[in-house]
Amino acid sequence: MTRKVCVVVTARPSYSRIRSALVAIEAHPDLELQLVVAASALLDRYGQVVTQIEHDGFAIAERVYTIIEGENPTSMAKTAGLGVLELATTFDNLRPDVVVTIADRYETMSTAIAASYMNIPLAHVQGGEVSGSIDEKVRHAITKLSDLHLVATPGAAERVIRMGEYPSSVHITGCPSVDLAAEVAAAMTEPFDPSLEYGGVGADINPARPYLVVMQHPVTTEHEVAKDQVDATLGAVHDTGIPAMWFWPNVDAGSDGTSRGIRAYREHHEDAPIRFFKNLAPTDFLRLLVGSAAIVGNSSVAIRECAYLGVPAVNIGSRQAGRERAVNVVDVDHDRDAISKAILDRVQGGRCAPDPLYGDGASGPRIADLLATAELTIEKRLAY
Repeated sequence: MTRKVCVVVTARPSYSRIRSALVAIEAHPDLELQLVVAASALLDRYGQVVTQIEHDGFAIAERVYTIIEGENPTSMAKTAGLGVLELATTFDNLRPDVVVTIADRYETMSTAIAASYMNIPLAHVQGGEVSGSIDEKVRHAITKLSDLHLVATPGAAERVIRMGEYPSSVHITGCPSVDLAAEVAAAMTEPFDPSLEYGGVGADINPARPYLVVMQHPVTTEHEVAKDQVDATLGAVHDTGIPAMWFWPNVDAGSDGTSRGIRAYREHHEDAPIRFFKNLAPTDFLRLLVGSAAIVGNSSVAIRECAYLGVPAVNIGSRQAGRERAVNVVDVDHDRDAISKAILDRVQGGRCAPDPLYGDGASGPRIADLLATAELTIEKRLAY
């Protein structure tokens, strides 16, 4: 029988990380895609990812509004609780055979709790990774609630098994976001100027000349110093003199501080060679990365997709601490001078050798095949 697969997309990175799997699920003869869009993926201030999802041709089964304003730990906890309430109703309406949850965000925890208590098999994409902060707690907690584990690397698979999961339920698929990176890199023929389609605010940047991509999110366990941290990065990028395409932060505790830092910088540096964007379509963001001299900040895209693309990366602070990385990544603290030096060193060093650490470009079809054929169960015991 055709399996109904409910995939819950809750944020900008969630969609980028699952898009190729959505395509493969939709095309699979034994699967029916039920796509649920929720939380910040519905909100304009975080790029209104839902518009891009519709533009890509996916039918949306349900829209679930759960975000509580505040950008602090209390609002995150309340948003997660509201997500459980609303997603339970959604799953009751859709009656899926399996629910797919992605990565490690707090909204993802809502998906896992609701599905588990409703006795719906849960598949988790990108479990077993190490990154520190609250993200790691959430990711490993979801692993223990999940029944099918679709991990990106052998190291991640080993960690999931060490947490007591049966090896037969753990499958190394690679990361679906790398699939898209592989497609974009193969098709790239000329520089991409995002301002023509997405507008943005700030300086006009010539994409035919060297530029940086900057994406810095608040660290939820360090949210009180989010403004200080982004101030250091803003100062460092300014010091290099290299033009930059800068992206708005995720909806996390501390994002108001990050946003304040960006706004204050814009007010006092109107002539700085930086252009700011809310969001780009996943394919367009990757086109921007392919043409960049380096990526700066603390997004996992620097470690995942940029490893495959060979884009030099300056990773700042603790948000990605412990995550497996390739030679394209250099790590620095939140220190203006250290960040500036690392950026200049990375740019002068040129492109890095591509590394398929997080996938070979065929993860989506693997995930779809497993969702169609793997044994689905809700019974669980510690394997060891």
